[in-house]
Amino acid sequence: MPLSRTLGSITVTALTDSEGAFFQPRTEAFPHATTAHWREADRRDPTSVTADGQWWLSFRSFAVRAGDGPVTLVDAGIGPADAPAGSWAPVPGRLPAELAAAGIDPADVDTVVLTHLHSDHIGWAVTGTPGRPYFPNASYLVQRAELDAAETISPGLPAGLVAPLRAAGQLRVVDGETSLTPAVRLLPTPGHTPGHQSVLLTAADERMLLTGDLLVHAVQLVDPNLAYAHEVDPELARASRLAALRTLNPTLLATPHLGTPFTPFTPLPPFPAC
Repeated sequence: MPLSRTLGSITVTALTDSEGAFFQPRTEAFPHATTAHWREADRRDPTSVTADGQWWLSFRSFAVRAGDGPVTLVDAGIGPADAPAGSWAPVPGRLPAELAAAGIDPADVDTVVLTHLHSDHIGWAVTGTPGRPYFPNASYLVQRAELDAAETISPGLPAGLVAPLRAAGQLRVVDGETSLTPAVRLLPTPGHTPGHQSVLLTAADERMLLTGDLLVHAVQLVDPNLAYAHEVDPELARASRLAALRTLNPTLLATPHLGTPFTPFTPLPPFPAC
């Protein structure tokens, strides 16, 4: 069974689509990380490094459900064998089996939040030829800034993802911070991509931040100033990361790529700028 956590009446289930080694050395992905950074990151997240020093990462989505209500899915994984992520990620993914193991039918999903439009987060959003939404009853939520940048993120996005969602009437464009329910809020966290968003869950005095790629490795918890080589705007990404980790103070972080899906969070001390 997939791993889950509860906040009040909300159940959050981690759905692992796949896992594998990253396509480049981690020292290139985080060029400013020091030996001390890596030592502490590996202590915190030992399963994210292989015996020969490669970055081993998971590719996850998260299902959010209050009681027996409809499901909100945060991100859509790497996708089937013919998905765009196949050029670099370990396709095919197993999200359909993970959903089934969690007792979720694709028709149960009424909202899909795409934190951003990188290929490892949209793989099951639209499938087949011609492309059709994999979740037939869901609204797909994307920040306007991300949609406006779709062509620059990947030339295939407008035709392969945006057009089928629009044609099915399932694309919902959001602008900035948006409350889906009193307990579920979308937060703009740009920088990794122009319209990156995260999801904040609040129940009683508990919080969980579903980060998307606000951070992608434990080394960015060791020092959130550390830039990731695949951020479109490293300075803005750093500002978003620091603001979220300093001010939101969630109980847990739910991350797509760390070794474990749920990471207990301790508020950050001040960090000097790099």
